[in-house]
Amino acid sequence: MMEKDTYKTIVLPSEETLFKDRNSKFFGYAFPVQTEEEIKERLEELKKLHHTARHHCYAWQIGTETTRFRANDDGEPNNSAGQPIFGQIQAFNVTNILIVSVRYFGGTKLGVGGLINAYRTSAQYALEASEIIEKTINIVYQLTFGYDMMNKVQRIVKERNLKIVLQKLELDCEYHISVRKNEAAAIFEIFENLFKVKIKKIQ
Repeated sequence: MMEKDTYKTIVLPSEETLFKDRNSKFFGYAFPVQTEEEIKERLEELKKLHHTARHHCYAWQIGTETTRFRANDDGEPNNSAGQPIFGQIQAFNVTNILIVSVRYFGGTKLGVGGLINAYRTSAQYALEASEIIEKTINIVYQLTFGYDMMNKVQRIVKERNLKIVLQKLELDCEYHISVRKNEAAAIFEIFENLFKVKIKKIQ
């Protein structure tokens, strides 16, 4: 059986969404992110935009085969905000994503149940306002070869529909090719068995 080598994510930030409950307003946002640095930047941007809001609750998940995640209640009762937001990331099965729900308090307490529902719905709205796409998990190989092997290498690249992400043509030729994870072992073998072509995995 083949391992799963795809994942779902978003490419563009969502539109701002709004959920209201008893005068409290919850503004929802989803952002594509790759690093914790990016997450910090996005949160700072939102804090500037909504500088009078009392709570900026969020959850994120990064990674494809191994994932890291975090949920933050930002002053709301324990597990009443970050966890319901993270639950929606799991429900939609997406990664490399940050979801933030910004709350303006409307004067009436919602109680823990009301908060869980509000943050979950806010996250759901943000995800529904995003375009979710499926991507493949890829491995990048470096190929090094002489010009005399160029045609052979090019032919394999074309036949196997491989993507060249970088090429350097100097004394020798160097290609970086991106290969779908499930096909990586077969592609590696083809090039490894090719006389005068060096292949190594770089990411």
